[in-house]
Amino acid sequence: MSSTDKLQIERVLSATDEARALIGELEAVLSAEYTPEQRHGLALDAIFQPHVRFFLARLDGTAVGCGGVALYPDFAEVKRMYVHHTARGQGVADALLERIEQEVRSAGLSMLRLETGDRQIAAMRLYVRAGFRECPAFGDYALMPPQSIATSVFYEKRIGA
Repeated sequence: MSSTDKLQIERVLSATDEARALIGELEAVLSAEYTPEQRHGLALDAIFQPHVRFFLARLDGTAVGCGGVALYPDFAEVKRMYVHHTARGQGVADALLERIEQEVRSAGLSMLRLETGDRQIAAMRLYVRAGFRECPAFGDYALMPPQSIATSVFYEKRIGA
């Protein structure tokens, strides 16, 4: 049995203990690397709004990753992607990103964007491998003071309709 046979992606509609734990781990990682003004992740309660779809990845039944997508009128934005260090290299992030792209297509949107930090080397490799290209700051990021996005890297990908 391959690791993908043991990997499941499920939508979560509320802040479960597993979702809280994964977002907490992500926050700990990011707070060690970036100042508060340079961290732009959604707060836990903002993840479970009507325009956001949030997913947990389970490997052998254990929640090991998460990721969401915020749906706006003219684009979608990847939010809160994270894979626990013990599950990296097993296709979890790829599966989450694939599920997010399915959600974007289902919503009738064709542009998927994201912001990540310049120290998130593995994340940037993932996004480039998945077909994302660097782009200028977009949406609310474009209105932020330069110091707030000094460590930000922006990506976008056109999703086939």
